Amino acid sequence: MIQLNNISKKYSGNAPYSVHNLSLHIPEGEVFGFLGPNGAGKTTTMKMMLGLLTPTSGTITINGHSPKSQESKHFIGFFPENAHLYKYLTAEEFLFFCGEIFGIPKDELKIRIADLLKRLQFPEEAVKRPIGGYSKGMMQRIGLAQALINDPKIVFLDEPMSGLDPLGRRQVKDLILYLKSQGKTIFFNSHILNDAEVLCDRVGIIRNGELVLLGSVSEVTEKGKKTLEDVFLEVVMR
Repeated sequence: MIQLNNISKKYSGNAPYSVHNLSLHIPEGEVFGFLGPNGAGKTTTMKMMLGLLTPTSGTITINGHSPKSQESKHFIGFFPENAHLYKYLTAEEFLFFCGEIFGIPKDELKIRIADLLKRLQFPEEAVKRPIGGYSKGMMQRIGLAQALINDPKIVFLDEPMSGLDPLGRRQVKDLILYLKSQGKTIFFNSHILNDAEVLCDRVGIIRNGELVLLGSVSEVTEKGKKTLEDVFLEVVMR
């Protein structure tokens, strides 16, 4: 479903590589956690997979298409770490706007929006209030809803639990598990290693732009003898 072949990224000729010689294959239906310290290259990698950045070298295919192709945009959903929402729109207006970009018929869009907001446990009384007055957790939920409005096959999540309280984190975890049950492929960056250990089929750890560990959670934790946090600290502090 997602194929990265020896991708590298430099932002200028004299700069060090932000990502170097990275290869990954992520099959359909897998939940993949991409882990690493700040500045390791996680977001740069994700942006290349989304077609927002162009690799300096190497190739990427998303469900058989270039990430820059129009076709790929129809089957991916993306939730950035710092989502910039239209604060003067209501949640309902914003999600209608996002759905219309994909050409979803109005009647179908109404049903999708209602279903998403219910699944995300979004307060009914807030649906018609401007987004600018929402809490961090409410904005996170609207950001997640827009990422799913087109019923994507592949969902990219950049730090989806950042800044959330325990209840908000639980809701996002439940959503990821639900998406997995629907056969979606999920690629997410995270600093919250406990959640990654519970949710992921496989994880990859990137350090200084290079992939330094890749495997199933069971493999990398030696079948539970170590926590994922223990493994992460061992790898990044080498």
